[in-house]
Amino acid sequence: MLGALEMTDIATSASVARMLRGYSIEVNSNDPKVMDAALTRLDPGTEVFLTWIPGANPIDLIGPATRLRRAGLVPVPHVGARNIESTDQLERLAASLAGDAGVDRILVIGGDRATPAGPYDSSLAVMQSEIFQKCGIVRVGIAGFPEGNPNIPESALDEALNAKLNFARAAGLQVAIVTQFCFEAAPIVHWLRRIRARGINVTVRVGLAGPAGLLTLGRYAVRCGIGNSLRVLTEKPTFAKLLVEKGPEPIIRGIAGVAGAENSAHLPFGIAGLHFFVFGGFNKTVDWINAERGRQPENRSELR
Repeated sequence: MLGALEMTDIATSASVARMLRGYSIEVNSNDPKVMDAALTRLDPGTEVFLTWIPGANPIDLIGPATRLRRAGLVPVPHVGARNIESTDQLERLAASLAGDAGVDRILVIGGDRATPAGPYDSSLAVMQSEIFQKCGIVRVGIAGFPEGNPNIPESALDEALNAKLNFARAAGLQVAIVTQFCFEAAPIVHWLRRIRARGINVTVRVGLAGPAGLLTLGRYAVRCGIGNSLRVLTEKPTFAKLLVEKGPEPIIRGIAGVAGAENSAHLPFGIAGLHFFVFGGFNKTVDWINAERGRQPENRSELR
């Protein structure tokens, strides 16, 4: 007979396994070695997010997206609103992604620049243009911020999220949220509870940094404005060491643990899966995922 703690651990391990099974991953489409590795190493049907580097020609996304789709993967190009130079550029990009590359979903983000390069100052503005909808792309990812944004008040983030979801509902778009990475489970769980309490029931993918060294993790935390997570690295050396040694497994286990034994058949809070940022390298992240999936049981019976 298993005790309550053992049952909880079984449920948590099964939940971890399911989250790792349905992951998505982010790659730099301008890196040919990474693209080659993605084509050969990822499971068919994996969503592969293609970053748009500010200053790069967005049409350069077409070739990598086409290769991924032909290999049985699911390309999800980034569309940075403030990086778009003109409506004509956005129309050409949408037409090429849908037509030449066969893309059926995108991630729309604000873009990594203070001043817009063209007429779009937000992801909502891109959605409201209806340019992608006219090309048949109606599956849209948007960003979520469990630790907030240092440049945007929480109330403004809430209003922006509501506006995007309300527009998507009216326009018939299928929306999913992909969150910024964190180095602790607590802010992710708190944010998930908040949005579910507000009646937001759309799909969520939880963003996590793949395994990397402390300096690399810290550099990206600063770059992405993840202040609370940066404090984890600097003020909790024991946990920071654990992140380096075990990768994001402690965070995943912390999220999975909130489901409890009775709810083990489902991921907590309706999470669709995990989304990995490959700061420590694509192959290192995929190696870690494969090794971790091999260690985790898929269901309770495997632990009895």
